[in-house]
Amino acid sequence: MGKIAEEADMQDKRGAGADPARLIAAIVVLVIALAALPLLKGALIIDKHEGDTLHLSDIVLRMADYGQWPQLDFMTPLGLLAVWPIALFVKAGWGVGMAFVAAQTAVAVILLGPILRAALSRFPGWTAWAYAAFCVVLILALVPGEANAALSVSMHYNRWAWAVTYVALPLAILEPLGRRKPWTDGALIGLAFAALVLIKITYAAALFPAVLLALILRRDFKAIAAAVLWGGGVMALVTVMMGVAYWPAYLHDLLTVAGSTTRAAPGMALPGVIAAPAYLGGTIALLASVIFLRQAGRMREGLVLLVLAPGFVYVTYQNFGNDPQWLILAGLLAISLRPEGAVRNALGWPLRQALLVVGVAMLAFGLPTVVNLAWSPMRLYAADAKGKVPFLTHQAQGRDLLISPLRMYRVMMSEDANGPGEPYADFADRYKQPKEEAAEGEPKDDALLEINGIPLPACSLSTGYNAWFESAAQKLMQGGYGGSSIFVTDLFSALWLYGNFKPLEGGAPWYYSGTPGLKNADYVLVPLCPTFVSRRDEILRTIQKEGWTLDLVARSRIYLLFKPVPPKAPASGG
Repeated sequence: MGKIAEEADMQDKRGAGADPARLIAAIVVLVIALAALPLLKGALIIDKHEGDTLHLSDIVLRMADYGQWPQLDFMTPLGLLAVWPIALFVKAGWGVGMAFVAAQTAVAVILLGPILRAALSRFPGWTAWAYAAFCVVLILALVPGEANAALSVSMHYNRWAWAVTYVALPLAILEPLGRRKPWTDGALIGLAFAALVLIKITYAAALFPAVLLALILRRDFKAIAAAVLWGGGVMALVTVMMGVAYWPAYLHDLLTVAGSTTRAAPGMALPGVIAAPAYLGGTIALLASVIFLRQAGRMREGLVLLVLAPGFVYVTYQNFGNDPQWLILAGLLAISLRPEGAVRNALGWPLRQALLVVGVAMLAFGLPTVVNLAWSPMRLYAADAKGKVPFLTHQAQGRDLLISPLRMYRVMMSEDANGPGEPYADFADRYKQPKEEAAEGEPKDDALLEINGIPLPACSLSTGYNAWFESAAQKLMQGGYGGSSIFVTDLFSALWLYGNFKPLEGGAPWYYSGTPGLKNADYVLVPLCPTFVSRRDEILRTIQKEGWTLDLVARSRIYLLFKPVPPKAPASGG
């Protein structure tokens, strides 16, 4: 009786839940609408992030056409579930563009039940509607977030991971508005964290301490047991399916990226994510909500939110673009946890109104992202496909992935005019720094400028990826190198998507560190004007350090082609 009375008292304090029938009907309609618009369009038109699109296509087609698996057959820090749903639809005969849309729809359908469970059991009134709608929007959007309206498939896994996070956190932090269902909620939390491990492990690692603390403080030990059983069951199933070697391979790729000088933190510095002008308001509102919750007697929830704050910040810091998509959830938590009655703090502030203010502030800070995400399927439907060209010209599955020819074939290059013999060579000493002092992106004195006596220009490609890949592929096939596996010393190694080549076994669709796949390469291709000079030179320096020899076999105006000779094994002593 005491437990029932406690739960009834909690419902009185936080208000009644939303009407289940109306909410379920509305969210189902929203899923159908947001999923149907891109499918009715019949093609996915992208406006930016061509490199990310190339990266995703490389991974998906390796899996669908060659049966390769992340970590086991190629290097990537992304988990299996970040790309597997898309690859399944491509393998079933869909084009890459519509497979992407279908995969997002499948994810939305799978998460619909957990989203509605969290909405109806944790959030009172209108907050349940806002919560459920935003979760659906996160999954089915066609932009990564932020306020830039250009359509993009980039970082879709971040949106999926946030949606899964939005399911796990309320179930762990908030008491149910009605009767507890610890085995159901615990199972959903365990499955959510298993999914996060298999999408992008950063989320699971950053948010796990707060979730565990919340369940312990709520004394919801049945939910903890259920989470362990279901989450552990998924891990065991993956081990059976992929083999024990999958986990060490996954860990290796994660550690490689973490130790990378080029991709460990792909955006703003950590202090900036906390206190830069674009983020300071959200940070202050989050900390204020912690203080007000504690003052209102919500000691447990305030403590959990305080522990959760570093996890929110770290995930934002680690994601490219640094979009704080936790703002909506934090705002809804603050609003739903407002105390009843005239509860005041020592300054005489009414805490119910104070939490409403900070909650609405966080919702307002997150509004540009919400609007951009929500409108993106409609922007695609209204977009004009006339004049657009296929992104993957050599792949039949790439015909429904469209882009402006101006972005793909207009080649724009940036060249360093401070090099030897250049007009501004006299000024080079004024900005170059020693290697140990140079920051990321700044030139280093030991930059590799030649290989085998051949000078390499300090040139980078900013647009025109298709022009480069198609031209290089055509020249290589005309030279008789078709059917080979080629290691490309650049950020992207997707040459095989544009010609008759084999994907490099053990290669990296996106370069992070080392020389992944070099031992399986027939040739090494060095672009004279790569997408990133720093990546090209880093790879070549690493090849030299590992003792490889590169024998020149062909050259053109856009690349050098070498035959890699592995390092000689040291002679054994007698």
